[in-house]
Amino acid sequence: MAEDLPTAHPQTEATQASMDAIYNWNYESEIDELRTLYANALDRQWIALRDLPWEQGVDKEAFQRTFTLAGFPIQETNFWKELDPDTRWEVSRRTAAFMLSNFLHGEQGALMVASQLVNAVPHMDGKFYASTQTMDEARHVEVFAKFIREIDHIYPIMPSLKKILDATLSNEDWLHKAVGMNIVIEGLALFTFRDMRNTTSEPLLKQLLTYVSRDEARHTGFGVKYLSHVMGEIDDGKKAELEDFAFEATRLLIDSRAGKTMRESALEIWRGAGLDPKEAFEKIVAERMTIQQTAGGQGFSGPVRGFVIPTLRKIGLFSERIEGHFVEMFEANLGKERAAQLDMQIQFPESLEDWIEATG
Repeated sequence: MAEDLPTAHPQTEATQASMDAIYNWNYESEIDELRTLYANALDRQWIALRDLPWEQGVDKEAFQRTFTLAGFPIQETNFWKELDPDTRWEVSRRTAAFMLSNFLHGEQGALMVASQLVNAVPHMDGKFYASTQTMDEARHVEVFAKFIREIDHIYPIMPSLKKILDATLSNEDWLHKAVGMNIVIEGLALFTFRDMRNTTSEPLLKQLLTYVSRDEARHTGFGVKYLSHVMGEIDDGKKAELEDFAFEATRLLIDSRAGKTMRESALEIWRGAGLDPKEAFEKIVAERMTIQQTAGGQGFSGPVRGFVIPTLRKIGLFSERIEGHFVEMFEANLGKERAAQLDMQIQFPESLEDWIEATG
């Protein structure tokens, strides 16, 4: 049974976390790529209150005109264009606040996991970099909380996301933490932030997401470079464990059989704006061909096929066995005919920095 969103957050909440804290008495660089990433992170710090134009507020017209639903280009449908501007504003601000709230909660989880990685990773280069990611995540928590309050209020965390964060925080193995956070959660967030940044014409949100996306690209890059470096030392049994952990984290967020997905939960928010979610969704689905044409006729890849799967393949955690699990999940959610048309061979970007800056 799908879990409903809680009506309110407790002020604080605890989860059990355990790990070995590893000293490294070698202070020389062992993984040059990570030391370079650390230096880049130091050079590219920004201050949320100073570097973003908060004084100009949110441009309501631009915000509701260029709205996207978890990567779904709803702004291109006749359904969206035919809504009156006040309704579009209410729907877009509430939905965006709900989605950004869960990214906010994810950023707090990332803050906590990154600080764990400082203790848990065995290489000094990894500790150095994880310390900068901890700082980045604190800034992201600050900036998302402030922006959400500009448009609505902070919504409670989705139960499925809470399960992923709890599982990542409580796992004793640093490899599981890095896969759960830097590959799956950061990957889903990075793809979605980039899509929102490229779609919106609201100036404050666009600039905010540009800064955050650049940080997130480094975080994903850290996971890719570090895990690729150590993967040759890991046996097949351990790799299978990591693959299963990555798949389960992904499944909890997008598999409708695991509970309400983020998109389904976001649609429920529409009731507060006076729309019937079921009726609205049926109208949107009826315009699928329009949406596919917007995506160049190939359909929208989404963050899982478009980024998480390519990242897992890049680091050597996408065996035929785990690919079968993903295919079965897509078939169960989309139907075999639609699932068979999905492109499962999208490649990881040659340059994350270039990919982040690209607007297409």
